[in-house]
Amino acid sequence: MQNKNRFDRAGDEDGEGARPSPPKRSRDLLAPRVARTILVMALISYSVVILLNILDTPMPTRHTAVAIASLVVVLALQLRHSEPGANRAPLRRRLLTLGVQAALTYLPLLIFRAEWGAMAGFLAGSLLLLLPPRVGWSLYAVVGVSLVVPSLIEHRSVLVTVYLCQSTLLTGLVTYGLSRLSELVGEVHAARGELAHMAVTEERLRFARDLHDLLGFGLSTITLKAELVHRLIPGHPQRAMDEIQDVLRVARDSLADVRRVARGFQDMSLEQEISSARSVLSAADIELDVKVELRPFGARSDAVLAAVLREAMTNLLRHSKAGHCTIDAEHLGETVRLTVANDGVDSGYRDPSPDSGSGLANLGIRVRAIGGRVDAGCVKGTKGTTFRLVAEVPAHSEVVQPPFLGEKLILRPGSASRITASD
Repeated sequence: MQNKNRFDRAGDEDGEGARPSPPKRSRDLLAPRVARTILVMALISYSVVILLNILDTPMPTRHTAVAIASLVVVLALQLRHSEPGANRAPLRRRLLTLGVQAALTYLPLLIFRAEWGAMAGFLAGSLLLLLPPRVGWSLYAVVGVSLVVPSLIEHRSVLVTVYLCQSTLLTGLVTYGLSRLSELVGEVHAARGELAHMAVTEERLRFARDLHDLLGFGLSTITLKAELVHRLIPGHPQRAMDEIQDVLRVARDSLADVRRVARGFQDMSLEQEISSARSVLSAADIELDVKVELRPFGARSDAVLAAVLREAMTNLLRHSKAGHCTIDAEHLGETVRLTVANDGVDSGYRDPSPDSGSGLANLGIRVRAIGGRVDAGCVKGTKGTTFRLVAEVPAHSEVVQPPFLGEKLILRPGSASRITASD
């Protein structure tokens, strides 16, 4: 039974168990490893430059040992701060490690003076990595300006002071940028598997939709005509033979439809589906009025409207006791509208079957994919309840020849071999 705007889900849930992930190949992890290696080498290189400056400065051996130990601790902290997801650690832990890094950045300045000032660049980068943007960027600027103090104490020139501040800020930016880049490379690489799974899922849903929409009408037609043949054999054997030929044709078409699924409906046409509808409804003794007034329009829109008409005929045969059906197709500006209506509808009927179908949902997905819309529902009138399916799709630039241009076709029961046209 066709129900107003009752669209079932486009696909059933996957009943399969959890699928094991394929083993990761070493080359699949190359990009994250390269990004991480570049980050670690850059941090080590900055640390080595600071170490060389300290070793070049005359000082007691114990001071040198303290400087090396502090440098190793700061480097370890920075590597931890630059790990992916470090900014999602508990706030207390982040503040603790930042506090230790800040202490090891500023306290050694009392001994090593400006030679230790380059370590502030690591602290600036860690602030950007671990704290919210507004707080992080504010403290980043404070760290850069703080290097003015040791320069003033040592009576350094303005150029040297500017150099220390600028190099600190630059080191912070490089540290932050390489750390974020390494994390993003890892995230993007990890997302490839999810994207591939989503693509496979989408293709499975498309295949299921296409198989449902293509075969539903054909199988319903075969069932209907087989029942008709069964009734005709005793009294009208010749007509039964004709219907058998038609059943064979529909069966061959259904087989071709299975192959057509891979092409995604691209070779379906509204003309073919109207012709099939005439044959099927005639066999079911359902009166059909067809009115098609179309200009040339796009092949993709034509295929989608063909799918809409096929699903409408499937629903008519399965869920109604129709005696009359109308098919109207027309241009409305840059839009093509297809309207299918039939009587014989019980507005209170609900199909209790769990396999009642998802054809209307499939149509909604298919029509919206090309920028159109579809609406379905029951309309009460003086002659009873009518089910109406309306689909509107954009007319694309790719041109096809529309069927029955400018003609109005009237089909009456028992007149399958003779179609009349009128203005």
